[in-house]
Amino acid sequence: MDQEPTTRAEAIAKLRKLIKGIKFAMLTTVEPDGSLRSRPMGTQETEFDGDLWFLTAADAPKVQEIQRERQVNVSYAAPDDQRYVSVSGSATLVHDRQRVREYWSEPLKIWFPNGPDDPNLALLKVRVERAEYWESGSNAVGRAIDFAKAMITGDERQLGKNEKLDLSH
Repeated sequence: MDQEPTTRAEAIAKLRKLIKGIKFAMLTTVEPDGSLRSRPMGTQETEFDGDLWFLTAADAPKVQEIQRERQVNVSYAAPDDQRYVSVSGSATLVHDRQRVREYWSEPLKIWFPNGPDDPNLALLKVRVERAEYWESGSNAVGRAIDFAKAMITGDERQLGKNEKLDLSH
């Protein structure tokens, strides 16, 4: 059984492993009336070090929402692997042309037709503070075994692993 992460470095390493390979995430922000709004964002293929990075238009509504309320949620799902991750942190807009070029790929022209040098193209940086994940057997047989154990023992924890990660320290 895995030992729970106790340091920030261990929590980062665990979260890095959990979100690796998930191409899209849902970013949730707070609208001016207090309601929550989510939208899909492309995950940058970079080594997670405690910060998440997303390309965005600097004048997008999500940027205005983040300027009012920096707390956001980013959720990841890999249903084929039965892996789900919810991340909370604080977001900021970053204008860093070198990093934009680093993350740029040609398919992004669909959303950003002026390319990586577009002055309206910026980055959203989410400084991760906490995360929670759920995962269970990665194949149908493993999930069936976990379900049978839960039925026999009456212990829902047999259905998989759920853990909170603290990256704030």
